Amino acid sequence: MDNTLSFDRNVWWPSPAKLNLFLHINGRYPNGYHQLQSVFQLLDFGDELAFELNPEGSIHLGTPIDGVAHDDNLIVKAAMLLRKEIITRQRPQTSSPLGCNISLKKRLPMGGGIGGGSSNAATALVVLNQLWQGNLSLTELAGLGLSLGADVPIFVHGFTAFAEGVGEVLEPFYIEPTTYLVVFPDCHVSTQQIFTHPNLPRNTPKIAAADYHFNNTHNDCQQLVSELYPNVANTLRWLLEYAPSRMTGTGSCVFSTFHNPSEAERVQKLLPTGSISFIAKGVNRSPLHQQLTTFSN
Repeated sequence: MDNTLSFDRNVWWPSPAKLNLFLHINGRYPNGYHQLQSVFQLLDFGDELAFELNPEGSIHLGTPIDGVAHDDNLIVKAAMLLRKEIITRQRPQTSSPLGCNISLKKRLPMGGGIGGGSSNAATALVVLNQLWQGNLSLTELAGLGLSLGADVPIFVHGFTAFAEGVGEVLEPFYIEPTTYLVVFPDCHVSTQQIFTHPNLPRNTPKIAAADYHFNNTHNDCQQLVSELYPNVANTLRWLLEYAPSRMTGTGSCVFSTFHNPSEAERVQKLLPTGSISFIAKGVNRSPLHQQLTTFSN
């Protein structure tokens, strides 16, 4: 990766959302983690972050999120983790203080299972690696990101992928152009509650990536979440009247698939008053990495 980019505080860097097009739980590892298969579909819609060098060497997020302490925000955690790694690798060559002021435009609902916080952390890792001239590879950045959350690596690598393991074994995967209507049912689902629940299915047979099709897959968490969170069940039931629909990950967001964007817009206008939703196109390469390529040329 080119570390000679020109950074400007007025440049906003994409932090895209993702969908789990399916989620099969194949079993459990001896350490208790679940063995999964999924397709991570990146979207062309999400949050945005801006970065500015801080000569004092401090890390400051100027747009805090209500209810999240500054140092607990994944963006700040990612910046601090990367700074520590760069200093460890480059000392004593690192003479300038590694600080930054960060701004966030938050568009994605929190707790929706579409990767907002993980994507924010990944954008911080990728962009600050350039800004601070850290020279870490994407694989190394993904390794750092994994310590922050299982979904961070997919955003670091920046491609739609067929995922296995605990979600960290990623194979680039092409999805035909699709438009998605994503709806937030206005409730936050506890991932820990779902993955520790005794009624969660954990024995779905594995499939080969080449055999994937939306219609022959499902989400093993969907039935349980629908039982525990009526808002999810009601939203999903409503969307299924109009298009193939499914919950993403452990929820709470649900999505419908459309080949015609105008049809997605038509259905969005029919949503109950007050619904939180957005329309996005699936992309096979992250908007963040597309922008990095533009700045490198």
